[in-house]
Amino acid sequence: MGIELNDETRRLLDGRHYAVLATLNPDGGPQTSAMWVGRDGNDVLMSTTEGRRKHRNLVRDPRASVSIIDSDDPENYVELRGRVTISVDEGRAFDTGLSWKYDGRDPDPDSPGTVRVILRMEVDKATGYAA
Repeated sequence: MGIELNDETRRLLDGRHYAVLATLNPDGGPQTSAMWVGRDGNDVLMSTTEGRRKHRNLVRDPRASVSIIDSDDPENYVELRGRVTISVDEGRAFDTGLSWKYDGRDPDPDSPGTVRVILRMEVDKATGYAA
C-alpha cells in the first residue's frame, strides 16, 4: 500500500508540469524519459507503448522514480519512488486525456499495431521541496 500524497504534490501532478521517469536498464544503469503525468488518487499514471525501453525496463524491474518540476518555480519539485504496474490503455482513452491536458488536442496517431499502455506507479516515498 502506497503513501498519501500531500496537496502540493497533487497540485504538481494535476497541473501541466513535465516529469522525468527513471527506470533501470538491464546493466543497472539509469534510463530517463521526459513524460506527461496524470494521477488517480495517490497513484502516478503515465502513457507509453509496448516495446519502448522504459516499458521493457519496467516489465523486467518495476522499480521507478518520477520527478515533477514546477514549471512556474523550478526550485519547487517532488521526487516520487515506487513500483509500476502496466495495463493496456483500452481505446487510448488515458493517453488522449493526457494529450488534451498538455497539448489541448487529440494525440497524433500511433503506428499500426502499436499497443498503448498505462504505467501506474504506487508511491512508496516522496522527497523534495514539494513533498
